[in-house]
Amino acid sequence: MQDKLEQYILSHISEEPPVLSKTYRDTYLHHLYPRMCSGHLQGRVLKMLTAMVAPRCVLELGAFTGYSTLCIAEGLPEGGELHTVEIDDELEDELLERFASSGYGESIHLHIGDALVVVPTLGKRWDMVFMDANKRHYPEYFDMLMPMVNTGGYIVADNTLWDGKVVEDPLPTDAQTQGIMKFNDMVAHDRRVETVILPLRDGLTLIRKISD
Repeated sequence: MQDKLEQYILSHISEEPPVLSKTYRDTYLHHLYPRMCSGHLQGRVLKMLTAMVAPRCVLELGAFTGYSTLCIAEGLPEGGELHTVEIDDELEDELLERFASSGYGESIHLHIGDALVVVPTLGKRWDMVFMDANKRHYPEYFDMLMPMVNTGGYIVADNTLWDGKVVEDPLPTDAQTQGIMKFNDMVAHDRRVETVILPLRDGLTLIRKISD
């Protein structure tokens, strides 16, 4: 039934643009861990959220093969800019080529390196952030980002249900699950933000900064 419902949903939402369907297919053909690619439903959600927020300056932590990057870029208002940070330098050429041929290349700025090192050097304030990088560092990303996000701005965090492991006792060696759980607790108790977790795919948390 779940598979049938998923197919029903996908057949009743906006179509996946050709550049995204090609990106998704190439990811599954040529990359390890292709499940990290956002995919049709989450991609349309990201595009819709971006269009609703109408951010002038967006940050993405973790580009992977660029699927989510292109979805966000698609939703940007005219003149908006998207800075995406990817730690895997082996993806740089592929990403640059994909962005250049997508029609959104002028609005996307790719930075290769560790987000905790790169982002403070950008000197930007953000209207929206999509966080999908190393899960063990989610708490550090949140601490870093909060002073940089404009009041009324959004942080969207992916994988916050982490295959359901957040409701189990994590192994002492499972730093990824521990990072997600710590992040979820931090956000839930932070009075500077309002938060909702959507049970979409692997969990998508919407965080709105309401005060400094």
